[in-house]
Amino acid sequence: MERNIIHLDLDAFFVAVERRNNKALVGRPLIIGGSSRRGVVAACSYETRQFGVHSAMPMYLALQLCPDAKVISGDMESYSQCSHEVTEIIAEAAPMFEKSSIDEFYIDASGMDRYFGAFQWALELQKKINKESGLPISLAMSRNKLVSKVATGEFKPEAKHNVAAGTEQAFLSPLAVEKIPMIGKQTASFLYDMGVRTVATLREMPLKFLMSAFGKNGLSLWNKAHGVDESPVVPYAEQKSISTECTFEEDTIDVKRLQSILIAMVEKVAFQLREQKKLASCVTVKIRYSNFDTETKQIHIPYTSSDHILLNTVTELFKRLYNRRMLIRLVGVRLSSLVHGSHQISLFDDTAESINLYEAIDFIKHKHGVEKLIRATTLGVNRRVRMEMNMFKGNLK
Repeated sequence: MERNIIHLDLDAFFVAVERRNNKALVGRPLIIGGSSRRGVVAACSYETRQFGVHSAMPMYLALQLCPDAKVISGDMESYSQCSHEVTEIIAEAAPMFEKSSIDEFYIDASGMDRYFGAFQWALELQKKINKESGLPISLAMSRNKLVSKVATGEFKPEAKHNVAAGTEQAFLSPLAVEKIPMIGKQTASFLYDMGVRTVATLREMPLKFLMSAFGKNGLSLWNKAHGVDESPVVPYAEQKSISTECTFEEDTIDVKRLQSILIAMVEKVAFQLREQKKLASCVTVKIRYSNFDTETKQIHIPYTSSDHILLNTVTELFKRLYNRRMLIRLVGVRLSSLVHGSHQISLFDDTAESINLYEAIDFIKHKHGVEKLIRATTLGVNRRVRMEMNMFKGNLK
C-alpha cells in the first residue's frame, strides 16, 4: 500500500491569531517579539517579510528594514488555545495524526484512496480548518513526512501541493540545503564551506564522508538528500510534564554538589524541551530528606526553554526549599504546563546573541551527544550520579 502523508502548517500562525483577535491589524506590517533594542523577532507578517524581516532577527534591525511595522509582544496563552482548537478539528476528521509543534501536523492518509482521493480529502479538511478556526493553513502531500514538510514550506501561504510518488528527488534537487529539516545555520554554513549549496549536490556526497563529518546525523542527511524518510506518523498524545530525579548512594548535605546536580538536570530537561519543540511555564523542585520527608516548591514563569532562565528559577526555588539543613537523599526537577513552540520564535524577551548561542549548543549536542558539552560547574558531579540522570525520561502525567 502506497503511503500518503499529509503535512499541515498554519500560515504565519502568531500573526494570524493576532489578526483574528483584532481585525484592525489585517493588512498591516506586523512583528511579534521583544520590544527592547536587544529583543528578537518571534514572528512576522508576510508584509514585513518583503522587506527582508524574518524570525530570530534582532528587533532593531527588523525596524530599520520595515520602520512602519507594528510591534506586538505576543500572547503564548492565546496561541496555545488556538492551536488546541485546530487540533480538535483535525482529531475529529483524521484517522491518525501527529502534532509536531504548536502549528504543524502530520496525517497518515494511507489507504484512503481506496474509498476517495486522499488529496481531495486533505483539501476539504484545509477548508474546514480555515472556516471553523478563522486561521489560514497550508498543506502538502507525498509519500513521507520529509517531502511533505518541505513542499508545504515551498508553496506557503495557503499551499495546496501534491508531490507525486517517484518525483521526490526531482522536487528536492534544486532546493537550497537549508530547506531540508534539521539543517540549521551551523550545518548549512559547514556545507557551504564545502561547496554544497543544493540538495542535488548534497546527494552526491559519499555516505562515509557525511558520517565522518556529522557523526550519527550523517546517515540522516544522506537519506533526506535522497528523499528517503520512513519515520511514522506518531499518534498524538499530549505530554503533561518532563522531569528528572536523582537518588544518592549516600545522603548528602553538600550544597555545592547539590547545586551542580540541579544545573546538570536543568541542562538535560531544557535540551529535551527544545528537541521536542516545547516550552514550559511551571517549574518544580523536589527534595527528599534522609527521613523520607518530601517537600516541593513550584513557580509559574513566562513560557521558555532557555537554560539560563530555568537555571535561575531552579536555583532560587532550591534556596527557598532547602531550609532544614538535614541530609538529602533525592533531588528532582519537573517542567510542566507545556505548550508546543520553538525556542527561536517564542522567547519574546530573548536576544539575538542568546538565540545564536543556543543554536550552537544544540548543534554540538546533536552531532556529538548531550554529554559532550556541559557547564564547568557540573564537572565535579559524581559519575554514577550522571549515569543515573542519563536514565531519566519525560513523564506523561
